[in-house]
Amino acid sequence: MSRIAKSPIAVPKGVEVSIASGQISVRGPLGTVERAADPNVAVEKNGDALVCKALGNSNHADAMSGTMRALVANMVTGVTRGFEKKLALVGVGFRAQAQGDKLNLSLGFSHPVVHQMPKGVKVATPTETEIVISGIDKQLVGQVAAEVRAHRPPEPYKGKGVRYSNEVVVLKETKKK
Repeated sequence: MSRIAKSPIAVPKGVEVSIASGQISVRGPLGTVERAADPNVAVEKNGDALVCKALGNSNHADAMSGTMRALVANMVTGVTRGFEKKLALVGVGFRAQAQGDKLNLSLGFSHPVVHQMPKGVKVATPTETEIVISGIDKQLVGQVAAEVRAHRPPEPYKGKGVRYSNEVVVLKETKKK
């Protein structure tokens, strides 16, 4: 059995977990998240904890038990605390502005870039060069942050572009004659 799957997932008060017909639904103070359960893994309620067990002795079932445990733990964390990714704009004239569910970016192109946020993801801009993307689904928050970063990834010579706030960009040295 996977080492990760051996540890149970603590379900805090105020969080409801329902497991029915291959669907896992977690409801908490911030919202509801649903995910399809893997057929090789049994997710069981054990008091105020959840346990993931592999069905069968195959390597795939063993690996998926750890994966399902991590996914369900992220669902519980998402509905209680939520997830957020912070991005920073580095470059002269690079700006970001949040307007409802849209993010307007000025990234040095001849046109402004407008990024539409999907349902369940919120965006905020505390300053013109900072972007905070938040939501209850960890995968969706990370995907949206990656899409925003992909509009202008940091380049290796001056470091200009959109980067994660904790990202370190190693700068290359320019050519010498």
